[in-house]
Amino acid sequence: MATPTYKDAIRLVERMHRLFLDVLRTELRRQGIEDINPVQALLLRNIGSDELIISDIKERGYYHGSNVSYNVKGLVEAGYLSQERSARDKRAFKLSLTAKGTALVAALDEFEGAIETGYDGPGKGEALAAGVSAFGDLEAGWADFVKYGRIRRRPVG
Repeated sequence: MATPTYKDAIRLVERMHRLFLDVLRTELRRQGIEDINPVQALLLRNIGSDELIISDIKERGYYHGSNVSYNVKGLVEAGYLSQERSARDKRAFKLSLTAKGTALVAALDEFEGAIETGYDGPGKGEALAAGVSAFGDLEAGWADFVKYGRIRRRPVG
């Protein structure tokens, strides 16, 4: 077997993201939820119990530009999110989950917990830890490139 390359890692990240959205889509359908899409469900999970404005969501790196506004609008219209004008900045709206949004996030957390505990493959804990570590290293390297125009060398260990 050939040694994995950087390109292989990038392809895998993209495929895994798309597959995870398919998993979310399947679970939403199973629960009879048809008024939002998987990206919107992920947006709800990332907001969680926080009260955020759209720029906070963008700064956390979850979504891009108009895509956030479009998805937030759909979530507000479907009753999963509430928005309230910020007292400090009249141009901004504070976003928070409604009871409906909180219930969906709890159901998704329960579903994902069942998937995690149901997987009993070889090296479950070690493989997950290694994967999270590798993805964290990629994220840090890419963030360095965006911030500094290069990837900084990090100490090993």
